[in-house]
Amino acid sequence: MIACIGAGVIGGGWAAYFLAQGHDVVAWDPGPDAEARLRRIVEAARPALNSLGLPDEGWGGLRVAGSLEDAVRDAEFVQESAPEDLELKRSLLADLAAATGPGTIVASSTSGFPMTDMAVRAADPSRLVVGHPFNPPYLIPLVEVVGGEATAPAVVKAAAEFYRSIGKSVIEMDREVPGFVANRLQEALWREALHMVANGEATVDQIDASITEGPGLRWPVHGPCRTFHLAGGEGGMAHMLDHFGPSLQAPWTRLEAPELTPELRDAMVEGTATERSFADLVAERDRAVIAIRRAVEGARSGSR
Repeated sequence: MIACIGAGVIGGGWAAYFLAQGHDVVAWDPGPDAEARLRRIVEAARPALNSLGLPDEGWGGLRVAGSLEDAVRDAEFVQESAPEDLELKRSLLADLAAATGPGTIVASSTSGFPMTDMAVRAADPSRLVVGHPFNPPYLIPLVEVVGGEATAPAVVKAAAEFYRSIGKSVIEMDREVPGFVANRLQEALWREALHMVANGEATVDQIDASITEGPGLRWPVHGPCRTFHLAGGEGGMAHMLDHFGPSLQAPWTRLEAPELTPELRDAMVEGTATERSFADLVAERDRAVIAIRRAVEGARSGSR
């Protein structure tokens, strides 16, 4: 049985995925409408999971517990997905470490905090590990796994093996880096986008199109590094760096975040506004990601 602590977008997405993989799930969230929200998220994820080949029947059972202790009492694995607040994470992970048995792994969905910083109040931090997903967890295969200074190496290995066993693509990190790998890369792109909007250099629509119609089409296949390797032609990465290396000194990026002024905030909100419903946008995203995943998998299998 798997316990999902936190039933928001991430926790609910995890619950849907675990259920579709045939695991029983017990969830807990202190919110007054947690159960209704969780069941909406699970049902909304079902069509996407079915499209990925997971059956509509045979899902594990879902129960919402009345307390944290009840939720984790019989858990073999705990996925914590509470809000991204360091003090909250510290208290919650300490409680989870105390309430679970010695063989239970507690994984945090944190999107940026190192486990070393979050585990400071836990009496036994050896079973605490980061299992950072990408949203939505039921659809995006990536999970970044990394332990803190006090996490047992065997726990990191076991968590990675568990995620792989349920079909996840795992990056097992060798060291802690704030924001991990994917978020740091995503954040760099996001900061540059904010700068361009703030300076009137590009609109939100232009920025989005520059990725969806440009490099974003290549990244699902090879990622940014091998994409640049191919940009070097037969000379590969060496030729690309020798030829384009000087441009790294050009003022093409500003890695420091711009001030989030009311004007910039309003410009971003206005630029992303749409009459389409949230549910419609989520369904469109899920259909597109499924199609891209299938296309990439087909291209890879055809090259073998």
